[in-house]
This record gives sequence, structure tokens and C-alpha cells, in this order.
Amino acid sequence: MVNRIKMKIIKKPAEMQKLIKKYKLKGKTIGFVPTMGALHQGHISLIHRARKESNIIVVSIFVNPTQFGPSEDFSRYPRPFKKDAGICRKEKVAAVFVPKPKDIYPANYFTHITVEKLSDIMCGKSRPDHFKGVATVVAKLFNIVQPDRAYFGLKDYQQFIIIRKMAGDMNFPVKIIGCPLVREKNGLALSSRNAYLSGEQKQRALALSLSLQMAKNLIKNKNVKSAKSIISKIRKTLRPHVNKIDYVEIRDAETLETLGIVNKRAVIAAAIFIGKTRLIDNIIV
Repeated sequence: MVNRIKMKIIKKPAEMQKLIKKYKLKGKTIGFVPTMGALHQGHISLIHRARKESNIIVVSIFVNPTQFGPSEDFSRYPRPFKKDAGICRKEKVAAVFVPKPKDIYPANYFTHITVEKLSDIMCGKSRPDHFKGVATVVAKLFNIVQPDRAYFGLKDYQQFIIIRKMAGDMNFPVKIIGCPLVREKNGLALSSRNAYLSGEQKQRALALSLSLQMAKNLIKNKNVKSAKSIISKIRKTLRPHVNKIDYVEIRDAETLETLGIVNKRAVIAAAIFIGKTRLIDNIIV
């Protein structure tokens, strides 16, 4: 469905809105992939999905300062823009939106969006303002890009649920599409933060995906339904390999409500530290 057009790199929100208006006047549908850059095969899978369903693909690359805590990795987060632009060009992206923080958050910026309840659990417990930053920047990007469809990877499962809720609550005319988590051949979930890991640390990080797969097997093949028992087994599997377990939780896949018994579609989600690097993963059962 995508038209063959020369890729544009846009830096200013008003310029992006002007370009989108031109596309819309021509009756084009907009597929949007918001990213923080350091693109990998997971991001590319989102672009591929967008290409099947939209005339115009827009990718944003913005390392959003408001979703990082004071002691987190904002300053060292990878920013290989030249490589990212090359990937987008190869994937026939129409426009790459690369705003500066001052253009997204001008002086005296006071407006934020919080999706209550959903933002306080799981990753939100240890990263208190993280999802406020995510919801705010995504809402702003939706206003700027005005997409018909927006694509998010399900590795960040809680983020997907929060954005879907925010878009519905705020009446954004955009369909939020969750795309399957992409893994390396050994099972490690693809993440831009994997670049921080040494070879030895990557080996240890495999415990995360293996423990989740073990949990799925317990539920599907051994008929274990107690969330407490499953979480205990995951933690036991993780402990020898990780520096810290942030959380292991089993929740309703639609609402993120805690489950005591796994008797409906559920997400098993975990966050760990390998060295100083925080990794997340999940599996749906």
C-alpha cells in the first residue's frame, strides 16, 4: 500500500503537521511507529506491519527525557541516528520525525497526562513518573502526526495497555495496534538496552525468557493454576543469574488486574537487572 516517495527528515512539529495535512488532503492513510531510536528488528517488524495497512509510514525518533528517572540512563541511551535513518530509508518510510526536546517541551511547559491506576503497578512502582512521561509524549505525537494507526511492540506490554487506554479516554481517532514481541534466536527479547550487555551478561539475561517459557509450560502442560506458585518458581529460576529481580507478576491480559488463579488470558511479566541494565519481558498464556 505504501507509495514510493523520497524519505523526509522533519525536525519541527509545525512542519510535520503541515506535511501530514498534505498527505491527508490526498486521501492517504497514516501509519505511525513512535520510537526512541536505536532501531532493531523489533522496530522493523512494526514498520512492516504498518506498510501492509497504510499508505504513508511515519517513524518518530525521540529519546523522551520525561520518561527517565534521575538515576536512569537518559544521557547514555544509544542515539545512532545515521544508522536509524538508513534503516527507515531502506524500509520505505515516508517521513522521520526527529524533534528536539525544546520543541516538544518548550519553556514553561506544565501539561502532563496520567493514566491512573494502570501507571502505578508493575514498572510504574519502581519508575514512578515513567508512564506519565510516556502518555504525555505519545499524546503530543498523536496530535502532531495525526495517524490513522499507531504500532507498538508488545515487549512493553504495560505501555501498550496504557497507551490504548489513554487514546480511548482522550478520544484520539487512532487505532492502537500491538505487534508481537521479537526475540533473538536464543530467546532474548530484542531491546535497545541489550547493547549495554557484555557477552557474559547476555548469557545470564537468557534466564528471563527461559523462566517465562517454563511458567507457560507449567500452566499449559502441567495444569498449574496458582499464580503464587508460578511466580515462586520463576523467581527461583531467575535468582542465580540476575543481579536483582524488580518484579514478577501475573495479571489479566486485558485489564492488568492481579490474578490469583490463572483461569483466563493472562500476561506473565517480569523486570530484572543484569548489572545496572534493567530488562523486561513477558509472555501471554
